Amino acid sequence: MTSPAAPSTQEQVLPGQVSPPEFALSDLLPGAIIGVDVVALPVLPGDDEVPFLLGPGAAELADELDLDLVGIAEVHGLTGATAEVATVPVPGGTTTNPDLRLVILVGVGAGLPIDLRRAGAALARATFDRDAVATSIPVVAGAGMSDVHASVEAFVVGTMLGSFVFHWRSRGPERLPVRRVVVAGPEVAGDRAVLERAVAIGGAGWRSRLLATVPANLKNPAWLATQAEQIAAAAGLDLQVWDEQDLASDGFGGILAVGAASATPPRLIRLDYTPRGVSARAAKKLPLVVLVGKGITFDTGGLSIKPAASMASMKRDMMGGGVVLATMAALADVDCPVRVIGLVAAAENAISGSALRPGDVVRHWGGRTTEVGNTDAEGRLVLADALAYAVTELAPDLIIDIATLTGAVKVALGQQVAGLFATDDALAAALAAAGEQSGEPLWRFPLYDGYEDKLASKIADASNDPGGAGAITAALFLRHFVGDVPWAHLDIASVGDVEKEWHEWTVGPSGFGPRLLLTWLGSTDPLDGIVES
Repeated sequence: MTSPAAPSTQEQVLPGQVSPPEFALSDLLPGAIIGVDVVALPVLPGDDEVPFLLGPGAAELADELDLDLVGIAEVHGLTGATAEVATVPVPGGTTTNPDLRLVILVGVGAGLPIDLRRAGAALARATFDRDAVATSIPVVAGAGMSDVHASVEAFVVGTMLGSFVFHWRSRGPERLPVRRVVVAGPEVAGDRAVLERAVAIGGAGWRSRLLATVPANLKNPAWLATQAEQIAAAAGLDLQVWDEQDLASDGFGGILAVGAASATPPRLIRLDYTPRGVSARAAKKLPLVVLVGKGITFDTGGLSIKPAASMASMKRDMMGGGVVLATMAALADVDCPVRVIGLVAAAENAISGSALRPGDVVRHWGGRTTEVGNTDAEGRLVLADALAYAVTELAPDLIIDIATLTGAVKVALGQQVAGLFATDDALAAALAAAGEQSGEPLWRFPLYDGYEDKLASKIADASNDPGGAGAITAALFLRHFVGDVPWAHLDIASVGDVEKEWHEWTVGPSGFGPRLLLTWLGSTDPLDGIVES
């Protein structure tokens, strides 16, 4: 009797995804932009005598429409609070713009970057399936041009990320972001470089969120490596990928151990960035930053298996790796002035007869050993390999890792702030400031030496399951692999998932991280005060 043939595995292909809105600048007021079907106007808080004010372009548009926009705002109860929205249908359009169909009034609060980012996200949600919107929302910042620059960046990033859509539906996405956004007003007309930087930062957040949202039946270590190849080609980066044979010959024992049970073998991905116009000789004199991302494309927990509810979101356990890829892709667009190398330690933590077992001992790159107490504490095992390799072989001036590493950080911080550990106060301060500026906030934890003894193993250099203050002991575990190099560890497990729409954060994996890294790396001197020139 002939045995039945094994069923073939259907090859998965990611459906075409929607694109974020396109952005443009104009020196006209929003009501004078021809061809848009939406005009969005800012609403600012007033005082005891005047409860609110309408922003630039409102008076001119009200006259042309013959509408009392102030009275309409009063009827809607607007106060100018951040992200308030009221919609006003205008089916007849205007003489200047017959295509106009809707006016949207959006509260901008104090007009700070956080307010403009949230106003942009509110506008994005109010304009799904629209063609084009003209708006003066970012113009409400103070008269100083630096304020307007920050407002334009915040507004564009908020609008982009508030528009995020991912789908795998047979009939296409249920809704589409507005196709085009025109930022209107003479104050912003010459800010092309500011707009391009804003689009790059927002686009990195979009890419990171997209990578984290792709299901794991498509997304595996080899798929991540393919994404890196595409990024390298588009951004002019150098690329190296270690397959399982390379990893074995070079001694990456942690990555191999975690990926041993999977049908899709692990990878280590390296991307190299050098500032544009810098010769190879001159590049050697530039400071070097290394970014290391955890790239666990799905985490079952291994033999220390997760409960079903905890496993449901684990396609996003490679978010740290996705953040590194998205950041590397945008470095040139923000004119990063230093060299950067990105490493992604990619593996699937699966279950099979070849799975890593509790009690096993792993030898990392460089020789340090770890006793495995819990196979669900796998992220630190792959990060350790990449950190040890980077410190020894790349000789960085500083190193940062980013990972959805511990549930403990979520217990400590909730779901809106990520954890920060650092061996250098200036580095910690720079990252915290970038997080505050970009809308990806960090809270610093102590690297408390009193918990060091919890890492002890009776047979290896350390245990991966120390217990106790889980976020801190995980960071202490990683610190052994960075030597004396200034180092920061970003534990983004607290902000990995968004459970309900919240300003620019859409439901699902958050993609948290590239905005703060690009804000920092795109500054004039990101290593100022951290590394001597």
